[in-house]
Amino acid sequence: MEIKDSGSVVLTGYHSYTTARTPRAEESPLPGAMPASRSPLTIRKSSSRRINRMLSGESAHTPVFNRSISETSMDNSSMEDFWCELKNIKENSQNGSDESLLVDVKPVDEGELEAEWLQEAGLSNLISGTQEHDGQALLSTLTRTQAAAVQKRYNTYTHTMRKKNKHSVRDVRDIFGIKESTPTFDTIPVSPLATNGAPISMKKPLRKPVTSNSCTLEKINPAVAEELSFEVSFSETIVPDDKEKQTNQRIKKDDCILPKFIVWKSRFGLTEVEDLSSEDMKKIRYLSLIELTAFYDALGIELKRNRVLRVKGRESGLFGVSLTTLLEIDRKKVPGTKVPLIFQKLLQRLEETGLETEGILRVPGSASRVKSLREEMESKFNDNTFDWKKVRNNDAAGLLKMFIRELPTPLFTMEYLPAFTTLVEKISKIKLQLQALHLLIMLLPDANRDTAKALLHFLKKVVSNEEKNKMSLWNVSMILAPNLFIYKGKSANQEEMKAAASTAHIVRLLIRYQDILWTVPAFLISQVRKMNEAALNNNKKQLTFDKSVRKLLRRKTMERERPERREHCDVPEGVIRVYAPLHSKVSMAIQLNSRTKAKDILARFQCENSHGTSDKSLNQSIYEIGGNIGEHCLDPDTYMLDVYHVNPHAEWILKPKNS
Repeated sequence: MEIKDSGSVVLTGYHSYTTARTPRAEESPLPGAMPASRSPLTIRKSSSRRINRMLSGESAHTPVFNRSISETSMDNSSMEDFWCELKNIKENSQNGSDESLLVDVKPVDEGELEAEWLQEAGLSNLISGTQEHDGQALLSTLTRTQAAAVQKRYNTYTHTMRKKNKHSVRDVRDIFGIKESTPTFDTIPVSPLATNGAPISMKKPLRKPVTSNSCTLEKINPAVAEELSFEVSFSETIVPDDKEKQTNQRIKKDDCILPKFIVWKSRFGLTEVEDLSSEDMKKIRYLSLIELTAFYDALGIELKRNRVLRVKGRESGLFGVSLTTLLEIDRKKVPGTKVPLIFQKLLQRLEETGLETEGILRVPGSASRVKSLREEMESKFNDNTFDWKKVRNNDAAGLLKMFIRELPTPLFTMEYLPAFTTLVEKISKIKLQLQALHLLIMLLPDANRDTAKALLHFLKKVVSNEEKNKMSLWNVSMILAPNLFIYKGKSANQEEMKAAASTAHIVRLLIRYQDILWTVPAFLISQVRKMNEAALNNNKKQLTFDKSVRKLLRRKTMERERPERREHCDVPEGVIRVYAPLHSKVSMAIQLNSRTKAKDILARFQCENSHGTSDKSLNQSIYEIGGNIGEHCLDPDTYMLDVYHVNPHAEWILKPKNS
């Protein structure tokens, strides 16, 4: 990010390293390989035979493309890494065993698409007509642009259902309480909301810029860096200039054109994806889909997605196995594992010995040796008998890319691959591209997001060693793009060819701004808090209508209220009790003031327990638990009084941060 980011390092664009491409050891070029002037787009592993035909030009039924299609948006020389990587994928697919993997993608009619969208957005109650509390709570938190996006999809769904005469559906005015005279959402001014739900002043408060902890960065001059705000919904900040139609955009390969961004920490600090409970992250996904749709609507862009009908992969082994299946197996060995062990080991091997290897990721290893290593890994890895010393750096890189390609569904999911390419092809401003990409990352399943995070962290290290390995940010992006984004379906067309440069640009954004992408926007957290509060209120109202439950709880409520009232009297306003199970002093009352930060409380506990403190108690964080949040690991720079005012009923616990 700059959360002040790697913008401190000026990266050059494409270098002439590819012209001096190192030939494979132990292998000569394959006869019949395509000349440089013809390099068509490849479908991923499930269509390996199609890849062979496309690259060799054997099939008269397969459209033949040349590089000029993609070069409408990219220079000739800068695409060479991309086409060479496609050739390597073809050669590896000849020796691979991925025929069993298949994904069918089928276009759907508008009504079905909108019904699926409503379900994925957590609004299935609009389809079923039931009064589900979660759906009602979600609707109550939406901004104007978000509500307009939901209304648009619901209108389309109801119109289609009425035409099909399937069943009666609720009128949209019943859901949103709209009267005939109500003006459109676009004409109503919106007051942005902060994390605590209070209106934001248009005057910029005094805040501190965030510094990335992943590497040492030079100080960024705010005058030459653009500010990113997480306090206000992205879709609410779209201005008329952002809605200009973009066509035939030319993507520049020079890495120095990427702007610097600063994310300012508010008094609530920053929250990363692993800092929230799984239940709250589920709600973040609902809201992210609605916000992404509203964002695209505000820009006048269609949010396209695929519908996956069938996904078939291997049920055992290492390659071609889904991330969830691998993690189920790995967690039996190592509880809490978030990234498949085989993927971790490949990254570890490359980080230990391959970061300074010239042409790492670009120069392929021997196809026959990679095949042999793969087969041996499949049989020996889980028994811990595989000999990693025999794996050369280029072979490890080849196995890493093979693992990514052969996932049954893409790392960035099949459903939203079109949305990734659209954000580059239809949006010209880097800031807007980054905001759309940010929301797409929030949509990823946990396993995909955690694996992507590990990969991007490694790629950042590769780029930081550019002086020795000759791999610039653009070079790395060109190599990884076909492995990540060339989707495996039943057809390839010119639109996919044009996406070559776009996907490389996406990978470049992912690597460069990755610190931003793992941060949960504060406005989404604010909406989750409101959603939880609304759900609690709905539950309370439901209980009041049940007389039997009310009678049953009356006695227990009276018993509970007495000790709670005495305890409340003992704890003055602005005082919290923090529990620390791993410390010798397990709890402490803390008087908060406007300057008290989370790290101050941590320091006080460490000081009070300096004698006999275990190693586990040293590396801890403060968690906000309950009230209007499930579980929230607080940023050390969080001002505690502000969080206390937002969630006065929370409990405060010191414990190790989830890894």
